[in-house]
Amino acid sequence: MKRKRSSRTSAVIAAIVCLLGAIAYILSSFRAQPPQTEAAPVVSHSMSSANSPQQAPADIANVQLELPRLLTERPAQVIEHLGYTVCYNAEWHLPNWVAYELTPFEADGEFTRTDKFLPDPLVEGDPVVTSDYKGSGYDRGHMAPAADMRWSEQAMKESFYMTNMCPQNHNNNAGDWKDLEELVRDLATVYGNIYICCGPIVSDASTTIGSVRKIVVPQAFYKVLLRQKPDGAYTSIGFVMPNAAGNRPLMTYMQSVDEVEQLTGIDFYCNLPDSIQTIVEADFTVSDWNVK
Repeated sequence: MKRKRSSRTSAVIAAIVCLLGAIAYILSSFRAQPPQTEAAPVVSHSMSSANSPQQAPADIANVQLELPRLLTERPAQVIEHLGYTVCYNAEWHLPNWVAYELTPFEADGEFTRTDKFLPDPLVEGDPVVTSDYKGSGYDRGHMAPAADMRWSEQAMKESFYMTNMCPQNHNNNAGDWKDLEELVRDLATVYGNIYICCGPIVSDASTTIGSVRKIVVPQAFYKVLLRQKPDGAYTSIGFVMPNAAGNRPLMTYMQSVDEVEQLTGIDFYCNLPDSIQTIVEADFTVSDWNVK
């Protein structure tokens, strides 16, 4: 005959079972904890004296360097399209600026030119239409060139929005300005990404075209360029071109970005750290840009 367990023995066994269960629960809790990671380090714009003052810190790698900011009060609607960003001035019916980055891939696109000028569907208020230029004697001059948008059918279409246009002397549009556009594409192919901002220069003496919207005719046009060299340093250059017939070497239009800022009231490449921007924009090196 088997003996019955004493109540004391049963109590001890029950306690051991409870203890083992608790230990198993604790161990499983530790295994369920996710691995701990260190917080990402904070990157500072400060630079050691051993670095070149034109070399950029890592935290601007994904910044849109081409985008400027206005230094003077004026109407300004910023519109983002696939291939470029425009800051539209509803008083002038012109862009204050048009900015984009041109890569080697984009400079060698294959989509054909559409030649279909369209009102910008994103404009607030009354958009410019192509007939506003009719009989004016001026071209609908691209700021972001259609030839820079051949990498995408949508980008090509949007390059013909009227917010990207200015009344432009035909000889200038088809001559020296076109030469400058072709130079920029060559630069992107040879050197890599080019950060571009361009637009009109308007003065009190500017006239208008159109019987409805009174589109201002610019006195001149500007274009500023920025690129990064193989050593990590940045280099920039500016161009100011009268809105008139001319056939001159592009070197005659060159200026520093600082000088273009004074003419336009626009702060270019403001997303660079101040220590880099100040040096890069103060002067230009012709050999960095292959200008003839």
